[in-house]
Amino acid sequence: MSYMATKLKNARQSNGFSQNEIATILHISRQSISKWENDRGYPDLDNLIALSDLYKISIDELLKENEQLKDKIEENNTKINEKRKTLKLVNTRLYQNKDEGILLFIAAVISALIPFLGIIVPFYILWRNNKYNSFYKTIIIASVLVILVSSYNIYAFTVENWLIPSQTTVVKVK
Repeated sequence: MSYMATKLKNARQSNGFSQNEIATILHISRQSISKWENDRGYPDLDNLIALSDLYKISIDELLKENEQLKDKIEENNTKINEKRKTLKLVNTRLYQNKDEGILLFIAAVISALIPFLGIIVPFYILWRNNKYNSFYKTIIIASVLVILVSSYNIYAFTVENWLIPSQTTVVKVK
């Protein structure tokens, strides 16, 4: 049994707590406490802090001689960093040749010229845009502006031509 498992069990017993009481206090299952004390798992950082406060033992004292836990944490951090690098490489390769940022930006701006398209096309452009495109944020801003301008133009056109037509007076000039 590891140093930490022994330390957790001894600290719980010396403070007069049962596994159920600790589990209730930490809002976790009794099986989790048992797992930690039988060296089948380790508490997460939040629970480690809570146990330290509850048992009146420093976290350093709980972890001090647990080289196995330190090695496991270091190994996990190494694996996480490697996976992040691999994921970044995959994302870069996946979107490397598909930068359509300039095309999406041009499509958004041109769609502003035709009011009805200026509402539909920008939604498609926003759906199509991704963070690997150049002009990623610019495309978002341009699309929102095109939607607003087109909406106003459609409103003005509708009001002027159908809802409240302007009264035009024809005057004959001699």
